[in-house]
Amino acid sequence: MTVLQILHKRKYELLLVALIQHLFIGIFLRDLHFYTTIVWPINMLILGIASVGVFVGKGKWKNIIRNLLFMIVWALPIGLPFFGKVPGYFQFLNVAYVVFFLFILWEVMRHLIKPSYINADIISASACGYFLLIEISTFMMQFFFYQNPTSFIGVSTSDPASTFVDLLYYSSITITSIGYGDITPNAHYTKLIASFVGITGQFYSVVLVGILISKFVSKSDNITD
Repeated sequence: MTVLQILHKRKYELLLVALIQHLFIGIFLRDLHFYTTIVWPINMLILGIASVGVFVGKGKWKNIIRNLLFMIVWALPIGLPFFGKVPGYFQFLNVAYVVFFLFILWEVMRHLIKPSYINADIISASACGYFLLIEISTFMMQFFFYQNPTSFIGVSTSDPASTFVDLLYYSSITITSIGYGDITPNAHYTKLIASFVGITGQFYSVVLVGILISKFVSKSDNITD
C-alpha cells in the first residue's frame, strides 16, 4: 500500500489528529516563542499532509488549489521572524488560513451529506468539521484583532502565540456556549462575529445530529429489508 493510499484510506482519522495537535499542542509547551518559530510551521506541515487524503480523486483543480493554499499557510508562519512587523502581514495570514480551512470544511461537509450509511469515516469527519469551525473562527477573530487590538478585552498582545491561544480559547468556549466572560468582544463587529460563531456552532451540532440519525435510520431500514 502506497503512502497516498494510506492517506486516503485513513483520511479523516489523520485529519482529526492533525487538527487536534495544531489547536492544542500548546498544552505541552511552555515556551510560546518556540511554538511560533518552530512548532507552528511543523504543525502546518503535518496538517497539510493529513489533508491530502481528503482530496484524492476530487479532481485536478481542487488539488491544485489545495496545494497552493497549503504552500501559502505553511510559508506564512516561517516568514513571521522576517515580515511579522510588515503592516498587513497578519491580516493576510489570517485570511489565508480562513480560506484554507473553509476549503477543507467544504469537502468534509460534502462527505457527511452524501452517503446514506454511518461508519468510522462519518464519525471522524463529523469531529473534523467541529474542529475546522474552531480553526476558522480563531483566525477570523485574529484578523479583526490585528486590525484593532481594542476590539477584544482580555486578549494577550505579548506575542503572536499568546494571542492565538487566547482567541482559540475564546472561539472554543463561544462555539460550545460555555462563555466564561474573561475575554469579551469590545467592538460592534466583534460582538456580531462572536454571535455568528456561537449560532454557527449550535447550528452545526443540530444539523450533525440530524445527519447522523438519518444515516443510522437508513442503515437500520436496509438491514430490516
